[in-house]
Amino acid sequence: MPTQPTTREALRKAFTSWRTGVVALLAFPSGLPLGIVLYTVPYWMQQEGIDIKTIGLVSAAQIPYAFKFVWSPIIDRFAPAWGRKRAWILVGQAMLVASLAAFAASSGHPTVPLVALLTLVVSFASATQDIAYDAYTVEVLRPEERGVAVGARNALARAGMFVGRVVNTFGPKLGWAPTFAAIAASFLPFAVATVKAPEPDVPPAPPRTLRQAIWEPFVGFFRHARALEIAAFLFLYKFADNLVTALVSPFLGQLGFDPVDIGIAQGTIGIVATIAGTFLGGILCTSWGVGRALWIFGLLQAVSNLGYVAIVDAGVNRPVMYAAVAFEAATSGMGTGAFGVLLLRLTQRRFSATQYALFSSIFALGRTFAGPPAGALVDAIGWRDFFLLTVPCAIPGLLMLQRFVPWRSREIPAALDEAAPPAAHGTPATLGGLAARGLAGALAGTALAYLASALLAALKAMRGGQAGLDLGAALVRMFHPVRAVDWVDVVGPPVAGVVMGFAVAAYVAARRGIRAA
Repeated sequence: MPTQPTTREALRKAFTSWRTGVVALLAFPSGLPLGIVLYTVPYWMQQEGIDIKTIGLVSAAQIPYAFKFVWSPIIDRFAPAWGRKRAWILVGQAMLVASLAAFAASSGHPTVPLVALLTLVVSFASATQDIAYDAYTVEVLRPEERGVAVGARNALARAGMFVGRVVNTFGPKLGWAPTFAAIAASFLPFAVATVKAPEPDVPPAPPRTLRQAIWEPFVGFFRHARALEIAAFLFLYKFADNLVTALVSPFLGQLGFDPVDIGIAQGTIGIVATIAGTFLGGILCTSWGVGRALWIFGLLQAVSNLGYVAIVDAGVNRPVMYAAVAFEAATSGMGTGAFGVLLLRLTQRRFSATQYALFSSIFALGRTFAGPPAGALVDAIGWRDFFLLTVPCAIPGLLMLQRFVPWRSREIPAALDEAAPPAAHGTPATLGGLAARGLAGALAGTALAYLASALLAALKAMRGGQAGLDLGAALVRMFHPVRAVDWVDVVGPPVAGVVMGFAVAAYVAARRGIRAA
């Protein structure tokens, strides 16, 4: 009977593995475009004299990152000439080189439509690279390599995003054309690494049809005996941390800290602490176990928010601010590292692209929806009480964790990785019944999304001085868009409804099966 390797032996093998090395190396070009899209393009447009409203509108071109699961089935189903996931990584990198070169060529006389189009292409290319890269990570790593690899890849992705951010420093001094050209050229060494990267020991069989590629990943997830609990946990685990992260910059600015101090705290100390925490979090998953690491890091994430209470009490005190930001960033990074290992555990290798994109999208929803309620809470109760309130906001995520991993457990139970038989939860559904449930889910999802958008708009109007919470007026304004960006509120809810309907149908099919015609 084979013996389990010791923690030291597992770490030694992971650190000396070419699989671990290439997964870590390819994380850098995964994070770099996100820094370009989030920070460099808006700054460049501001330097070119483009008004802030237009810059805000162009920022909507980041939307491919939020909907990676829409085209991820294509990456699972179809493969270019060689190396299924590696080939798709190369496709994304080639698109990034071309679009960044186009940025360089147009930097002398940029027009808003061209900048918006190129930003959209960069976002789409980057998201495509991420889908294939995440899937490759799932397929190529051995279980003992996951902790180290996830820690290293998250750390280098953050480093890549940081480099994309500091392009702002070189663009005005060296010229935007050579700066964008240099960034485009920087992808070439990573393309070589992609070509040289190893294939999985046993490559999973691809889905035979596009239907399998689109439908089966969702059904495969909902076949988990506790699928809805898993989805809730993915959403809630870092929600308290996301509430704080959404508003740290305006908080420090309102408190009176100098922009240079904020830049040092977030752009230097925070980045270094996040990278170190993420790397350490992945490594400790190997020695402590994923379950125990999730517990410890979840508690640390919650406690770290009290550092911002200390900042409020201390006033403009640089050492306190630097220490609080560093501690929060490090613990957040640890939680992210452990969470990344969990996502690898949950993803089925055959549908690696689609399922990992689905899981990461559920995870991202917590970050996306944290900002609006955080702003409303601060407006209502003030900064100090807001930060105190975020600590108990971590409890729901920890309660969900308790359902999977009791406090004293070291590892996630193996049963969590297993799917239940499709017809073990009731009589099989007919195609008509499945369609009816999917339609009902789509309508309910659309209605809830419209209501949520109207509620946020009404809260914003109240903060602006409007008396009372007028949902009706907010709904009327929503359906009479004035600016192009207002159409997002009109079109977004039906898109969310379609996703909800698809998820409802997949859940019913997974739990009950489908009756043959």
